[in-house]
Amino acid sequence: MRFFNRNQGFLILKERAAGVSETQLKEITHMPTAKEFTISLEDKPGTLGKLCQALAEGGVNILAYQQFPHEKGKGSVRLVVDNPDKAKATLDRQRSDYKEAEVAQVKMAHRPGELGRASSRLGDAGININYGYCGTEPNTNATFLIVGVAEVGKAVKILEQAAAAATT
Repeated sequence: MRFFNRNQGFLILKERAAGVSETQLKEITHMPTAKEFTISLEDKPGTLGKLCQALAEGGVNILAYQQFPHEKGKGSVRLVVDNPDKAKATLDRQRSDYKEAEVAQVKMAHRPGELGRASSRLGDAGININYGYCGTEPNTNATFLIVGVAEVGKAVKILEQAAAAATT
């Protein structure tokens, strides 16, 4: 089963699970991995606004966001965006201090127990979740989960299975 979303430029290859209809499968499509930017910012009013405005002016849509302090006077922002290349160009023009990482991303059903089911499956497979946060899928506003893990490929497979099982 192949799905291609021309608007977002991602290709999803997925085998149909036994007993899962094509309609149900389309409801759980997701981008299995995403590029995440972790940007170091001064911890003062207006710095996040300037960063987000620069990205917007560069044509970048922020899909998921997490912010946290990491040392006195400094904070970090994690972003997943719709166009990593444009984001990187904008961050470079701004001379931002940032890192890139691959993270697991999965669209999950919006009902009780889904996060518990997905995170339990990762734990059962011996995969530790270093951090996580949520975002919204472009064009649908469906919620998706971002998890930072050491074994992204393995985590993606497990999360895909959890999402498929949730539709049955």
